[in-house]
Amino acid sequence: MDASRIAPNRRDFLRLGSALALAGLARPALALAPPTGVVATTTGPVRGYLDRGISTFKGLRYAAPPVGPFRFRPPQPLTPWTEPVSAVAYGHPAVQMYARPSGEPSSALGKSLLGVWPTAQESREGNEDCLVLNVWTPALDTKVKRPVMVWVHGGGYAYGSGAWPTFDGGNLARKGGVVVVTVNHRLNAFGFSALEGLFGQDYDSSANAGLVDLVAALEWVRDNAAAFGGDAANVTLFGQSGGGAKVCALLAMPAAKGLAHKAIVQSGPGLKAADREGAVRTAEALIAELGVARGDAAALQAIPAAAIFQANYAVQARAASEGFHFTQAPIIDAQTLPRDPFTPDAPAQAGDIPLLVGTNKDEAALFMASQPWHGSLTDAQLSQMAAAVAGPKAEPLLAALRRARPDYSPTYLMTALATATGFTRDTLILAERKAAQSAPVYMYRMDWETPIGGGVYKAGHSLETALMFDNVETCRALVGPGPDPQTVADQMSAAWIAFAHTGNPNAAGLPDWPRYDASARPTMIFDVESRLVNDPDPEVRKALQS
Repeated sequence: MDASRIAPNRRDFLRLGSALALAGLARPALALAPPTGVVATTTGPVRGYLDRGISTFKGLRYAAPPVGPFRFRPPQPLTPWTEPVSAVAYGHPAVQMYARPSGEPSSALGKSLLGVWPTAQESREGNEDCLVLNVWTPALDTKVKRPVMVWVHGGGYAYGSGAWPTFDGGNLARKGGVVVVTVNHRLNAFGFSALEGLFGQDYDSSANAGLVDLVAALEWVRDNAAAFGGDAANVTLFGQSGGGAKVCALLAMPAAKGLAHKAIVQSGPGLKAADREGAVRTAEALIAELGVARGDAAALQAIPAAAIFQANYAVQARAASEGFHFTQAPIIDAQTLPRDPFTPDAPAQAGDIPLLVGTNKDEAALFMASQPWHGSLTDAQLSQMAAAVAGPKAEPLLAALRRARPDYSPTYLMTALATATGFTRDTLILAERKAAQSAPVYMYRMDWETPIGGGVYKAGHSLETALMFDNVETCRALVGPGPDPQTVADQMSAAWIAFAHTGNPNAAGLPDWPRYDASARPTMIFDVESRLVNDPDPEVRKALQS
């Protein structure tokens, strides 16, 4: 079967969402689940429910709703309460920005994944009132200090949620004796609009409001971890894709210093902040599209969120014709992010933070599977496309990839080249710069290939999230049938748990895994039979670094 006819495009695949939970398909007996005891948080008591022995709390607020006068501003403190609040359902995802506002998948395979990644349902339910987090803990025992793992979702800076079934933290908590936290924060125009200088000092950090939200969530963890059986002095910050880039940014934010003690960056090496000029032009165009005069903060606060949502699409659509790059992503500013995260070096404040970092073998297979040329690319077309992506490095890089992947067709060689230039190169740079500091770095690559869609995605982008969260059974639509995905999940989840406990991912069932250095470059290759390889695909690396 022609893969382009069954595979969702990049946005389809990444927007598929938490339909199981939203449609009531996940744990239909939730209403009968026994409640937890009451937990006294710093702002008021909360009560969750027990799920197979795991105390589960969903939709916990960590800051006031960022609406009305708080829109685009830093997160504000919550008003305390005295009666127990029920925390048994996910809170709102942030307002989502997809290629199509409906968020509907366009292919059969995309629709089959509706229970794994975001969907039109989440697009409809997105809301400014999104500053919520979720907690899974083995026990509400304040005498035991368990490691805390705080997950930052992907989706770039435009969409995503900590409530996707892929990210359910119950199995990690159950298996590893860890407290798992997943977070929602502001996205797209609501979280990353560069309004500095347009509406007064209250808006000076608006370009990075989504990151400041994450700092507020980490402060909530610091203040409340003990109440959930967690150790506020042992927090691992981990994220994938855009979430990995957000982790990189947080490691360079002075306000986040001391709030995380270990970090994991999965397929999201964020070396630099976004272009300030593009961000400012985008924000100015958005304000003009909304008809708001500079300085009229009251008008900005009064506009319905839906109007901002629609105006943002209009600005995105005309950006190219007006000669600016549509940019809603973190930028350098004196208030929140005073430097590029990992350029020209690793930030000094992250010097004592161990790092686990890596990629998947075929990241770009996810993005390219629905292209019209997928499955039929010729060698001549490959050379032309490679030159457009890699410039003068294209031919030596292709030659190295042909030797490293002798069984790959021109279609998958193009995928491999896009993976190398879009993920591998910056991950190597990130690892090298971080390894120059005192804390250890550990490198991995996930090579296991999912069989879904006839193997169209290979070891594609985001595949590892279902594995390291140990959520194989609820993600069979992504990982496929049989015992192999669980075998890989057992190894990856054990490594992530070990790292959260000790800052070292060595775990039973894995070969010895030494810390990374720029000489030997030891890398754990995760597969059904995982192995440790020094400097995997060295010719590819040398072509990238030439």
